Amino acid sequence: MLHSLKSILPILFCFLFISYQSTAQSKFQYSGYVKNAANGETLIGAVIRGADATQITRTNNYGFYSIQLPAGNQSITISYVGFEDRTFELVIQRDSVLNIDMNPEGKKLEEVVVSGRRKIGNVSGVQTGLVKLEVKDIKNIPVVFGEQDVLKTIQLLPGVTSGGEGSSSFYVRGGGGDQNLILLDEAAVYNASHLFGFFSTFNSDAIKDVNFYKGGMPAYFGGKVSSVMDISMIDGNNKKFGVEGGIGLIASRLKVEGPIVKDKGSFMISGRRTYADLFLKLSKDDDVNKSKLFFYDLNAKLNYRFDDKNSLFLSGYFGKDAMAYADLFDFNWGNTTGTIRWNHVWNNKLFSNTTFIFSDFNYNVNVEDDSNFKIISKIKNFNLKQDFQYYPNNDHQIRFGLQTSVQTIRPASLYGGEGAQVNTIEIEPRKGLETAIYASDEWTISDKFKALYGIRLNNYSMLGPGTIYSFDKEGNVLEKNIYEKNELIQNYLTLEPRISLNYMFNENQSIKASFNRNSQNLHQLTNTTSSLPTDQFVLSSNNIKPQLANQVSLGYFQNFENAKYEASVEAYYKNLQNQIDFKNGADLQANELLDGELLFGKGRAYGIEWFFKKNRGKLTGWLSYTLSKSERQFDQINAGAWFNARQDKTHNVALVAMYKLTEKWTLGSTFVYYTGDAVTFPSGKYQVDGKTLFYYTDRNSYRMPNYHRLDLSATYDPGVKENKKYSSSWSFGLYNAYNRKNAYLIDFRENEDNPNITEAYRVALFGIIPSVTWNFKF
Repeated sequence: MLHSLKSILPILFCFLFISYQSTAQSKFQYSGYVKNAANGETLIGAVIRGADATQITRTNNYGFYSIQLPAGNQSITISYVGFEDRTFELVIQRDSVLNIDMNPEGKKLEEVVVSGRRKIGNVSGVQTGLVKLEVKDIKNIPVVFGEQDVLKTIQLLPGVTSGGEGSSSFYVRGGGGDQNLILLDEAAVYNASHLFGFFSTFNSDAIKDVNFYKGGMPAYFGGKVSSVMDISMIDGNNKKFGVEGGIGLIASRLKVEGPIVKDKGSFMISGRRTYADLFLKLSKDDDVNKSKLFFYDLNAKLNYRFDDKNSLFLSGYFGKDAMAYADLFDFNWGNTTGTIRWNHVWNNKLFSNTTFIFSDFNYNVNVEDDSNFKIISKIKNFNLKQDFQYYPNNDHQIRFGLQTSVQTIRPASLYGGEGAQVNTIEIEPRKGLETAIYASDEWTISDKFKALYGIRLNNYSMLGPGTIYSFDKEGNVLEKNIYEKNELIQNYLTLEPRISLNYMFNENQSIKASFNRNSQNLHQLTNTTSSLPTDQFVLSSNNIKPQLANQVSLGYFQNFENAKYEASVEAYYKNLQNQIDFKNGADLQANELLDGELLFGKGRAYGIEWFFKKNRGKLTGWLSYTLSKSERQFDQINAGAWFNARQDKTHNVALVAMYKLTEKWTLGSTFVYYTGDAVTFPSGKYQVDGKTLFYYTDRNSYRMPNYHRLDLSATYDPGVKENKKYSSSWSFGLYNAYNRKNAYLIDFRENEDNPNITEAYRVALFGIIPSVTWNFKF
């Protein structure tokens, strides 16, 4: 690692050298924070412009900006969606701090504000495959059970496909479900689903900002090879106390926020719980009213600004699912995250963020019948990040830093109780140390040409203690070794270059291209189409190499009528190495020789994404279409021939529409259609000892039926009445409005009348589902 560090340091200095330009005393640096004047929240992505078109910057994820201005009388303008533009006339004589409060805007400036930000993000933004979601934009999008859900909203974007009916799991550009990095206030969330995917772990009341990267990932992100979802929680209102929430048919939520010290510190606590289990108590069946089926989650955040240079943030997420039937079994799982973050402004050009992060995921299965056993599995991660953002001038924004994490996995272990019919099998935990250094530069080469280029050096070490096996290609044990605590077992060093380019023909048209290389050392093993709490996680080891992905993309972007409409078309090709699959009949649970059950191969995914969006007017929404292919190749599967990945969907269409019917009523609808998942069905059957067994041929050579669904919603919001501090609204929804019985799974059975005939039958998860929620705020 030391040798590699020495090799990358010259590259880092190249970034600084390229960006450095001697600045005479005729130019000075202005910096500060941009906030919402109503509640003190920092605004992410606010645009700061000088009088010269080349003087432009945006606030970072913490609301901080830095811009260089020439000496003399100058003006700067700050804009942000939904807020009044602010213009300052300045006399520039020295480096200065200028903190800016933005006032929420009414309708009269809506077009100007939206136009300004749309042009920045859609056409002139250098990153490819970046989608910015705002919580207010998804409030009118209907989803199952009427719960606003960020994870289900991104499934309506091009290049993103659903993991299944009602599921929060998703696939990005042909990658696997485990290849998506999901961050909540910088902490990794390992299982982002409640109730097996019907709800996501993210309560929209607690969310401030969402950046979703499906390509062109900057160098400061690493660890997964397909996408990054970077979610920031709100800080809390530092002006006044407030309460808001909602009561629905099966779930309710409540958020409380307010100042700790006015204008300096605040808190936010947001909770949510389902209460389907309360209805079970009404059953006359003793087994049913002893059962459990619920989840809860809690988001909390504290922050305090000591001065203009130092701010401290503490945030956490706590969530749990519980499911039990009578006294027979009890199954629970949950996530816990904690983040401590210190922002420090060293000077007008240098901003730093120091973060300590804890993430935990665990599940427990207790079976209390005659078997009397339990299964326990855990993942823990301690992570330290040191990130710097350097603004040498208006043409360069440099970011560099260090990240290190210690990850411990306790695979599923089986524990037999008193009189149990199963033996205790405790699987040794595995430990990995991952360290990365990175540097990137967003370079405005000219008015028309921009580049975001960077490099990431990732070092992964598998550490003892543990008993480690080596296997041949057939899965037979070749060697067994015992390692002491923190002894090096295996090391992998990966260099990950990243580059994105943007050429603007004019302010409304641009073409973008990117190349990214990513690595992944945490692998999720699943044989289902959606992520389950009981899926196994393994680390890279002497048998399992890091997954690698090289992705190239090329896209054309255009705005029309002052950004009232936006359109894009983007093509991509992704090469995947060291992909993982299972042998037929693999034993995944409580198996100390699990590595020997795995197969290793490669993959490829490619496609074209079309996107058209209307941003303003009574009718808004978007249309997306993706034509794609995702394939895998393993020597031991299909005689080495390429075959469809489970998540391969040739066609994927999403239509989202929102209509402002009156000042109080807003209607919403979504229509989705996609090609059925690739599956393996039996091609024949045979009998052994009187039992019918199915014969399978090629992997994933069949298809589930094509999927389509229409959802409808209506929101009634009378607004805040004059001299009233209280407001409320109603949300009505209709999921699967025309009652389409989409196949959740297809299975096979012998015909009751003629055992010689095998018939397929379809299991549908949902029909039409109505929902209603009362929302309140005061």
